[in-house]
Amino acid sequence: MKRVLTTCPYCGIGCMFYLLVDGDGILVGVEPSTQHVVSKGQLCVKGWNAHHFVNHPDRLTLPMIRRNGQLESTCWDEALDLVATRLKEIQAANGSDSVAFFSSAKTTNEENYLMMKLARAVFKTNNVDHCARLCHSSTVIGLAAAFGSGAMTNSISCVEQADCYLVTGSNTTEQHPLIGSRIINNVVNNGARLIVADNRKIRLSRLADIHVRWKNGTDVAFLNSVMNVIIAEGLEDTEFVRDRTENYEQLKRTVADYPPERAAEICGITPREIVQVSRIFAAAERAMIVYAMGITQHTHGVDNVKTCANLAMLTGNIGRPGTGVNPLRGQNNVQGACDMGALPDVYSGYQKVAEPAIRAKFKKAWAVKYLPDGAGHAVTTAIDAAAEGRLKALYIMGENPMMSDPDQNHVRKAIERLEFVVVQDIFPTPTTRYADIILPAGSYAEKDGTFTSTERRVQRVRKAIEPVGQSRSDWQILCDVAVKCGYGGMKYSSPEDVMDEIAALTPIYGGISYDRIDRVGLQWPCPDKNHSGTAVMHAGKFARGLGMFSPARYRPSAELPDSRYPFLLSTGRCYFHFHTGTMTRRSRLLDREEPFPFVEVNPADAAELRIQNRNWVYVATRRAEVKAMAHVTDVVGKGVLFMPFHFEEGPANLLTNNALDPVAKIPEYKVCAAKIRSAP
Repeated sequence: MKRVLTTCPYCGIGCMFYLLVDGDGILVGVEPSTQHVVSKGQLCVKGWNAHHFVNHPDRLTLPMIRRNGQLESTCWDEALDLVATRLKEIQAANGSDSVAFFSSAKTTNEENYLMMKLARAVFKTNNVDHCARLCHSSTVIGLAAAFGSGAMTNSISCVEQADCYLVTGSNTTEQHPLIGSRIINNVVNNGARLIVADNRKIRLSRLADIHVRWKNGTDVAFLNSVMNVIIAEGLEDTEFVRDRTENYEQLKRTVADYPPERAAEICGITPREIVQVSRIFAAAERAMIVYAMGITQHTHGVDNVKTCANLAMLTGNIGRPGTGVNPLRGQNNVQGACDMGALPDVYSGYQKVAEPAIRAKFKKAWAVKYLPDGAGHAVTTAIDAAAEGRLKALYIMGENPMMSDPDQNHVRKAIERLEFVVVQDIFPTPTTRYADIILPAGSYAEKDGTFTSTERRVQRVRKAIEPVGQSRSDWQILCDVAVKCGYGGMKYSSPEDVMDEIAALTPIYGGISYDRIDRVGLQWPCPDKNHSGTAVMHAGKFARGLGMFSPARYRPSAELPDSRYPFLLSTGRCYFHFHTGTMTRRSRLLDREEPFPFVEVNPADAAELRIQNRNWVYVATRRAEVKAMAHVTDVVGKGVLFMPFHFEEGPANLLTNNALDPVAKIPEYKVCAAKIRSAP
C-alpha cells in the first residue's frame, strides 16, 4: 500500500492526511497525519471520506464540444484550438473586456496564479475573479482597511491560548470541526469564556456563557453597542489605542449613538445581554474574535468586518497569541486563490494593478508589452454584464455558478446569453449544461501543487494516482491554452516551477519553496528563504503602520420580511456536505447521512402552519419557489428559516437575493424575505 501525504480538499483548516493507494494504483482510503501541526491525527467526517468521490463514475474523462445543441467527445487538440480561437475572435470583435475568467478556491495556488496570468498576460483583461467574492471578499477589504492585510491574524494553535471567544456568524463545530473542538476543549478543560452571537442555536451555544440571538443583519448595531459600553465603563485598552491606532475619536463619536437600549431594539435582544457581552470580552487578557460567512455575506459585510476589527483594537486584542480577528475560510484554497491575484484589481500578493511600478514588474517578468490598469469585473458584476450583453464569453475553472450564485434564474439567463462558455471541471454540474466546451480536469489526488489554509499556511498537495481517463491537471490545461494563443510565457515543467515564479514576484510568498514546505508548510508573510513564517500578524506594528478605526453605522438589510413574505430566510452549509455538493454528494457515506434538501423551521411556526417534521414543504421568495423537507427544530428562532445550498434538487440559491455590498460586491445570502407552505 502506497501512502502519499497531501492536504484535504474540503474546508480551509488545512488538515493533512495520507492517501492510500493499492498495488493496482487505485485510491482506497485516507489515514490522518499524526505529525501535522493542525490535524494532529484527527479528521472530520468529510476528511475521512475525501477519497470516495475521486473514482466516481460521473468523472469527466474526455474533452467535449457542443455540436447542434449536443455535447460530443473530442480530442484535446481540437478542444484547445477552439477555446483559443473563439476567445480571441470574440475579443477581436468586442474588445478585450468582453471575456472573463472565473478561477477556483478548490484548485491549487499554482493554478490560480496561472489563471490570472492567462487572463492578464494573454487576453489583456482584469476580468478575473473567483468564489471568494461570494464568501470572504468582505474580509479581504475590511481587514485590509483596518490592519493593512485581509487575512486571519492568528494561527489555529492560538485558539487554545485564548481566555475568551466571541464566535459570531460561524457554525464552527460543523464547518470547521477541528477548530470547533479546540474551542470546546479550552472552554471545558481550562475555563475559557465563550460568547456566541448567532441567530441559530448552534452546538457551541450549549457551552456558552451567553448566547445572543440577534436578528440576522444587525451585527453593526450590536458590536457598536458593545464598544459603547466598553468606552462608557472605561474598559478599553487606552495604551494600545493611544500607541497603535488612529481615528479613535471618530469611532468614539459613532458608537456613542448606539447605547444598549437603542441597539437592543434594533437587534431584538435585551440591553442586559449587550452589557454582559461587553464586560466578559473586555475583561479577558486574551480575547479572540472568530467569524465566518454569517458576518461577511451581507450588503453591509465590509462594515461588519471593520466593526469586528474595531472591537479587537479597542480592547488591545490583536498582535498577540490567543487574540486577533480570525475569519474562517470555507474552502480548501480560498485564501490561496486570493493570495494569487485571482481577483479583478490585484496581482499575486495583493499588488494593485493600478500602480504603474507593479505593472512594470509583471510586464517584465511575463515578457509582455501591455497589461491593463483598470479593475475588472467581479464574479457578481460579470454575471450582470453577461445578462446585459456586455460580456460575451466566460471561462470557468472549478466553479459552479449555477449552484453557488444568488438568484439562479438571473444567473441562468445571463449564461444563456453568452456567445461562448468554457467549463473546466472534474464532474458534470448544473453549470456544465451550458458549456460550449468542457475540459476534464484532474482532482486533487491526481496532481501536485499547494493550498493555503485559513491560517495562511502554504502546504503541499501531492499526486497519488494517475489522472482518470484523459483528464489533465488544471495547470497543464491553462498552459496549453496559452500556447495555443501563441504565448510562450507559460511553459513550465512542473508546478514547482510555477511556485518559484510566484515567490519571485510576490513579497509575502518570497520565502516559499517546495523544499521548505515539504512536511508542514509555512505561514505567510514569509518574505525570504531565511524567514520562518509568521504565526501571529501585527505584533508590535500593523501591516499598514497604525491600525485604522473604521466606524460604521447600522444599515438594514436589503430585503426584510413583510406581510407577504413574513419569514427571514438565511442560507449556509450542513455538516455532511461541502459547497455545491459536487464532491460530497458523490461520496456514498456522506450523501446517505444528508440525502435531501431541507429547511429548518421553528416548532411554533410549524405548529401554526400545520407542518410536521420531515414533511415536504415549498419555500418561496420574490425570485422563485423550491421544495424541501422540513426539519422542525428550535435551532432557528421564530420567524426564521434556514436552508443549506448543497442540493441541486432543492437549490436554496434560487431564492436568495443578489443585492450586493457596494464595496466588496458580495451578495446578501444571509437575509431575504420568504414564505413557507406545505407541499401537496
